[in-house]
Amino acid sequence: MAATLRKRIWGWMAFDWASQPFYTLGLTFIFGPYFAAVAAEHYLASGADLSTARAQAQGLWSGGQTVAGLMIAFSAPFLGAFADNSGRKMPWIAFFSVIYVIAASLLWGLTPDGANLIWVLVVFYVGFFAAESGLNFVNAILPSLGTRQEVGRISGSGVAVGYWGGVVALFIVLLFLAESDDGVTLLGNAPLFGLDPDLREGTRAVGPFIAIWFIIFMVPFFLWVRDDPSLGGKPTNLRAVSAELFATLRSVKDRKSLLNFLLGSMFYRDALNALYAFGGVYAALVLDWQTVQVGVFGIVAAIAAAIVTWAAGLADQRYGPKPVIRVAVWLLVIVCIVIVSMSRERFLWLPFAEGSALPDLIFYVCGAIIGGAGGAVYSASRSMMVRHTHPERPAEAFGLFALSGKATAFLAPASITLFTYLTNNNQLGFLPVIFLFLIGLILLRWVNPEGDRDEWAVSSRPD
Repeated sequence: MAATLRKRIWGWMAFDWASQPFYTLGLTFIFGPYFAAVAAEHYLASGADLSTARAQAQGLWSGGQTVAGLMIAFSAPFLGAFADNSGRKMPWIAFFSVIYVIAASLLWGLTPDGANLIWVLVVFYVGFFAAESGLNFVNAILPSLGTRQEVGRISGSGVAVGYWGGVVALFIVLLFLAESDDGVTLLGNAPLFGLDPDLREGTRAVGPFIAIWFIIFMVPFFLWVRDDPSLGGKPTNLRAVSAELFATLRSVKDRKSLLNFLLGSMFYRDALNALYAFGGVYAALVLDWQTVQVGVFGIVAAIAAAIVTWAAGLADQRYGPKPVIRVAVWLLVIVCIVIVSMSRERFLWLPFAEGSALPDLIFYVCGAIIGGAGGAVYSASRSMMVRHTHPERPAEAFGLFALSGKATAFLAPASITLFTYLTNNNQLGFLPVIFLFLIGLILLRWVNPEGDRDEWAVSSRPD
């Protein structure tokens, strides 16, 4: 039994390793900045000035994230309730895995002339929707993997494993595929397989690479993770599932700790997702970094995330998830203040010397903090949700968790878009992110560190 549980835990962690490159390579450090650069060139060619073109590129990317986030928010609770009633999560994970692989493969289509700009934007966020939807079902397996104290460590270790996967994938892409403006990879060679650097085929290959990586490393997950046959067996028709879901939603208002946690995490996770989505874009548009520079930044951030998230899991096991979340969010607030205050030319009122590398070094430090603190926030929030989860309704609970994380998914991107257009300044466009983090911290004050899972008379250890 112990050996079977260990294999199940490792299989569950394999999902983090397999799916992380979509976020590391796709959303943040390779494809996202490439998309922003192509979009900016497209708007320049349409007659916009440089500042306006960059703002429009950032706004287009944020618009895609907004739509995808809303789709996730309103589908996740219903899909979770359906999965809980049927007792089957694995078919849903397999279904979204297929969509993920197809969408990632199609990212190859973004050519430097921007001819397929909107089409590829839609494809990318379809893949994002599939990745997040699959993750919700995977998260719903977490409560069955350990006791309340063990879950924090398992969650942190899983996220750390995912970040290490992102680091390895990022190294491979930077060394052998993604080209700089000079047409060479980090090793100084042309991209592998005869890929044409003039057509940015090395960078575009990140899409098929993400798909192949996922296919290979999901094998342990599907080999070792199974649905619990003792769960489910309830009606799965639309009326029954909807009735149970709405009953759960109505009960949330009477659960003070859960309500404040869902609301608080709604704000600070929305802000964190904005940092992930726009960190690389910011580096490309404000600091004029090339793809390879952004990739190295990603490696620094991912390594920091892997180490800090693992340590945060141990801290979660000892002190609980709430203190971990609060410390990490405060660190992210500090980073946001630095980002808003810095450009290539100055930090606050202090000018940088022409050609100074100091802005780059400062942003590398910011990247390490974003990676480490962001990983800790996600891991500890997942652990805190377990403490508020009904043992027979885990997928529904994590559907609510997804709803709280995405219901206002439009808020950070839309606020960034609004502030960017109003100020015509990419740095000031980040101001709303600071406010969202602070609102989340305030709401955490009313969250019970132990959650309310005891109300469900849960056994202290899984079968």
